[in-house]
Amino acid sequence: MTTVLDSLREGFFMFWETLWALVLGFSLSGAVQSFVSRADMQRAMGDHTPRTVVRTSLLGAASSSCSYAASALAKSLFQRGADFTSSMVFMFASTNLVVELGIVLWLLMGWQFALAEFVGGAIMIVLFVLLAPRVFPSAEIEAARARLDIGQDHHGAPAVQDDRPFHERLRSKAGWADAAGYTVSDLTMLRRELLLGYVVAGFIAVAVPATVFSAVFLSGHGIVSDVENVLLGPLIAFLSFVCSIGNVPLAAALYEGGISFGGTVAFVFADLIALPLVVIYGKLYGRRLALRLFLSFWAVMSGAGLLTDLLLRAVGIGFPKRRAEIAETHFAWNYTTILNLLFLVVGAAVYWTYRNRERFGAGGEYATDPVCGMQVERAHPGATTAHGDTTVFFCSDRCKTKYDRQAHEVPRHL
Repeated sequence: MTTVLDSLREGFFMFWETLWALVLGFSLSGAVQSFVSRADMQRAMGDHTPRTVVRTSLLGAASSSCSYAASALAKSLFQRGADFTSSMVFMFASTNLVVELGIVLWLLMGWQFALAEFVGGAIMIVLFVLLAPRVFPSAEIEAARARLDIGQDHHGAPAVQDDRPFHERLRSKAGWADAAGYTVSDLTMLRRELLLGYVVAGFIAVAVPATVFSAVFLSGHGIVSDVENVLLGPLIAFLSFVCSIGNVPLAAALYEGGISFGGTVAFVFADLIALPLVVIYGKLYGRRLALRLFLSFWAVMSGAGLLTDLLLRAVGIGFPKRRAEIAETHFAWNYTTILNLLFLVVGAAVYWTYRNRERFGAGGEYATDPVCGMQVERAHPGATTAHGDTTVFFCSDRCKTKYDRQAHEVPRHL
């Protein structure tokens, strides 16, 4: 019982250490999602030239999403004519090149990991762009596009194009109310991921003996240890089921346990190959293409982790020390507490705006996914289904499948 309580305490104080960063990051993300047009994103992704890849990466970073929503959006962009490689690059960027991830990495693990997120993310995208033409035959890509077209829904509302200058849109009360909707719905969508990430990390940090990590992660064998660690990082992500920002506290626990810097970076990048997502890729694109995606993602995530590790060593950047405890397990009147209190007020204001968004003339273009709580554009849903005379909108096919399964369950009576 003492171990359980100590583990939960460790997990809670990891959360407390990063609370203000979560509110800040999700608030910024909500604002960007509200004011950046997805139609513009789609038009910008017609090929995978260097210029397009850079533009796609920036758009993806601006449209931060959880891994499931990112995969659904990448699928939608590809289905509507975007280049396959660019669609995958967008998915990489929207889960790994985002502000909130960098801030949480900095707070829990050190500024070197925040730097590695952006440096390694760029390396990962370059590696994938170089690898993709050699791994994904054009015939299989077109077959996957045709597969998506067969099951395409047509329940989406007509797209509404906001042609006002950007500075005018920023002054729109409705736009900021929609931004609050994105913020609250993203937090709602990721609540289980975050909870699981902090709880699992607390147990790993407290309850798992150091001998377990020393047996799993090689050390002291030069490049052999480096390669083994970066290959194991994504494998652990595949088996852990924890994705998006929820895997940062788990990464902190693994780094404390002994995995290398590069292995930790590879683990953080590998949120897109958690087992449930690989199953989704199979349903979307077919099993053969899904297997190619899984293996290529694993390769570029491991490669990016290794190259980032070697690059930072080459320029003389030292790695963070492994802490005896990831976060201080007590309250203290310091900058963390002050920022948490400040951003709890900000969070309350965002939530109030979300609850009163109709007062500001917002919300008409959006629906709420009844399964995960994500705010979904009616014009560009991840999936839809008919429920009586009502169309229900989802962020992804995964949520639609869950909803349909629950809707058809027959109540059991004793």
